Amino acid sequence: MEHCIGTTCTSVEIGKDLYRTEVRADGHLIIADEPLNIGGKDLGMNPNQFLLASLGTCTAMTLRMYADRKKWPVEKICVDLTLEVVKGDDQQTTYIKRHIFIDGNVNEEQKQRMLQIADSCPLHRMLNNPFVITSNLLPGSAG
Repeated sequence: MEHCIGTTCTSVEIGKDLYRTEVRADGHLIIADEPLNIGGKDLGMNPNQFLLASLGTCTAMTLRMYADRKKWPVEKICVDLTLEVVKGDDQQTTYIKRHIFIDGNVNEEQKQRMLQIADSCPLHRMLNNPFVITSNLLPGSAG
């Protein structure tokens, strides 16, 4: 059930099935879950994996657009990501490592340029800037 207001909307719904969550956007459905070892059924990616998948897909798509615009013979782009959260006394810092593999007949200078372009992906830029998240209850959400 979507309650979207605004132009970019993703709706997430969870019932009583522990951790199994339905994610909907523009007619698409993805199942999110947690691994078996913490009580989920491992039916889909967990929230951290979704975050990494979002950054990875944005990076790959940005690099594909750039290579195509330059008419560079890039056959395949792979983006592997890891996430580590380091907790401190006052705050926590999240480290994302992005490893990019470019397959094709491109030279080292072109690959280095693509590495620079990777930082231009819209989600990368968004994640490197402050976020403001607000929450509110919709009518009918009270017990």
